[in-house]
Amino acid sequence: MNTNQIAHIASLVGEPARTAMLMELLDGRSLTAHELAGAGNVSPQTASRHLALLVEGGLLSVEQHGRHRYHRLASPEVARVLEGITQLAAQNAPPVRRAVVPGPKDAAMRMARSCYDHIAGRLGVAIAHHLVADGAIVFDGDAGHATDKAGAVLARLGIDLAAVPGASTRRPYCRPCLDWSERRFHVAGQLGTLICAHSLERGWLLRRQGMRALEITPKGVMALRGWMGQESWRQVVEEDAFPARLGHRLAAA
Repeated sequence: MNTNQIAHIASLVGEPARTAMLMELLDGRSLTAHELAGAGNVSPQTASRHLALLVEGGLLSVEQHGRHRYHRLASPEVARVLEGITQLAAQNAPPVRRAVVPGPKDAAMRMARSCYDHIAGRLGVAIAHHLVADGAIVFDGDAGHATDKAGAVLARLGIDLAAVPGASTRRPYCRPCLDWSERRFHVAGQLGTLICAHSLERGWLLRRQGMRALEITPKGVMALRGWMGQESWRQVVEEDAFPARLGHRLAAA
């Protein structure tokens, strides 16, 4: 690795149209060049050139299915870099003074959204808080691990860890991911993927068409509220309910 390679990757991400395309794929979907052209607000021809550069640079992978080619983020590491840049951008953005109340789309994104293949937003942070509070996981800086209590805690959610294939050595099993909207940690890694997939399969969460926001269904409210308890659930549905000390507790756990 040398500075030229780092600069090349930075330049690929730094072009606005390419940035928009990468962010559109941050929920783990696979999209066509036509769909990504709309996301980047460029012509299909321009989008094709951008996508070719992103594939060549290792940021995207592409697969052929029938007549269409589908693009997706090349790896969870790419998603993690994009989330990190998003966090930096949010921290360094100039203050905007306005009395306008954020629209429903913003509110939905803050409540629950997909962060590549795991759950983010207030729901993701509440899940992480519950797992930490019950001693199922421990976060230590940028690292995390599941404890011997994880199986029992997740069994109450209907997840049988014993039936899940062994952890991959290439990807962390459990790690904290700093949530850009909540500024607190949610659960990433293979465990975060497992919880997200389980919630989608059970119909507790629904993907919103063309959006990263996840809709919590009535069935999901019953299941997740019953699992984490009423007080923790209040932190999901009430935007200002998370105690200020929570981020510090997660970081220090």
